[in-house]
Amino acid sequence: MLKLTPAERSELRSEAHGLKPIVLIGEAGLTPAVIKEIDAGLNSHGLIKVRVFGDDREARIGMYDTICAELNAAPIQHIGKLLVIYRPKLDGKQETKLVKKGKGLREVTIVKPSPSGTKKPTVSKVMVKGNERVTQGGNIKRAKPRQTSAKKTSLG
Repeated sequence: MLKLTPAERSELRSEAHGLKPIVLIGEAGLTPAVIKEIDAGLNSHGLIKVRVFGDDREARIGMYDTICAELNAAPIQHIGKLLVIYRPKLDGKQETKLVKKGKGLREVTIVKPSPSGTKKPTVSKVMVKGNERVTQGGNIKRAKPRQTSAKKTSLG
């Protein structure tokens, strides 16, 4: 079984909060097919939730321990009929987080050639808001014009 520090376990618990169970264990219990599905889920996701349909708490704890021992995974959380299991992904690639588009500030590097063409280009890093874009000439423009108030246009 994989061992984690309490801080790592806490962080994984918070990540697992929004997950939906991807494996369901029914009346048949922990069959080889179920273990194979859990293994596939751990390979692709790393952190998964498993739902056990059964009222016997001792049986669920036994399944939890068996899954973690057989698949070399770490038990993260056991709440009611939900089991949260973690194993680092097998492929050597680092997990890349998707960058959200259109919200918040993002840093953009602008490279402008010198006017004469003989000197070094000027490089500047600028923070761009979600509703702004950088033009081909290196200027910052709003993607959409700011809405004006009906009151302000009628008064002015």
